[in-house]
Amino acid sequence: MSDLDTAPVARVCGGREDVSAEPVRDLLNPREVSLGSNTVVRRLLPNLGRRMVGAWAFVDHYGPQDIADESGMQVPPHPHMGLQTVSWLREGEVLHRDSLGSVQTVRAQELGLMTAGRAITHSEQSPVSHPRFLHGAQLWVALPNAHRDTAPAFAHHPHLPQVTAPGLTATVILGTLDGATSPGTIFSPLVGADLTLAEGTETRLPLEPDFEYAVLTMSGVTDVDGVRLDPGRMLYLGCGRADLPLRSVSDSTLLLLGGEPFEEKIVMWWNFIGRSGDEIAEAREAWMSGNRFGTVNGYDGEPTPAPILPDLPLKPRGRTR
Repeated sequence: MSDLDTAPVARVCGGREDVSAEPVRDLLNPREVSLGSNTVVRRLLPNLGRRMVGAWAFVDHYGPQDIADESGMQVPPHPHMGLQTVSWLREGEVLHRDSLGSVQTVRAQELGLMTAGRAITHSEQSPVSHPRFLHGAQLWVALPNAHRDTAPAFAHHPHLPQVTAPGLTATVILGTLDGATSPGTIFSPLVGADLTLAEGTETRLPLEPDFEYAVLTMSGVTDVDGVRLDPGRMLYLGCGRADLPLRSVSDSTLLLLGGEPFEEKIVMWWNFIGRSGDEIAEAREAWMSGNRFGTVNGYDGEPTPAPILPDLPLKPRGRTR
């Protein structure tokens, strides 16, 4: 999924100095952003209060949207570098195409994992014949320096491991949770999990004390460590937790995101993650000149032009503002 902001702000993120070593409860409110011609997303990361959670650097939550009489998601070809994209659906289907020649329909509870590495282009669309509702999240994972120039790749994992407890089903999207490990390839210690809770469930989810965590409510209402979370809101939890108390007020679904705090400083602008402003400018020029990123075959439309780079030089801002 692309950042379609016409004037994206360049951000320098990462580093451990602003990561709380103790548990916290920082509520992050979303910002609404138009995605393509038919979809509005709620952007949780980067946020005015926080830019990363572990290696997770970008979180968009969209839907549930009734697209029975609409074309649904229509995101033209656009580039990525230095990151992985994670497509996660609660409802609906998204057709992925990329410059490697991949053509794959990703359905609810299936993992679509694209490793951009040094350069890739992709598009995302609701299929012509699609389910009535579209509801999901698009997430980016920053690649550490040792792996950010890796060869691009796309993987589809229709079957993922689960952890269960009374009233709780946790599907492991990436990483490991309570001994269950996703088949998705990762390049730094992290975890992503989809949590389904039945109304009235009270439970404690095991966590890694060295990880920092955040929880996004996808649907329903849940108390997360005593904080009421309505749909579309995210709670940053800090580090130092061995478990997480959850109490579902109604049937609800959540996304758990966590990982070791990302030590490296990164520069994130538009759809690129690099290490300097010059590197970002070179990537933009390569995209606009038709070099490096390849092309997507089979998409009926023009690729997305890159926004204009800001005039001001980048200023390191850390993980929080």
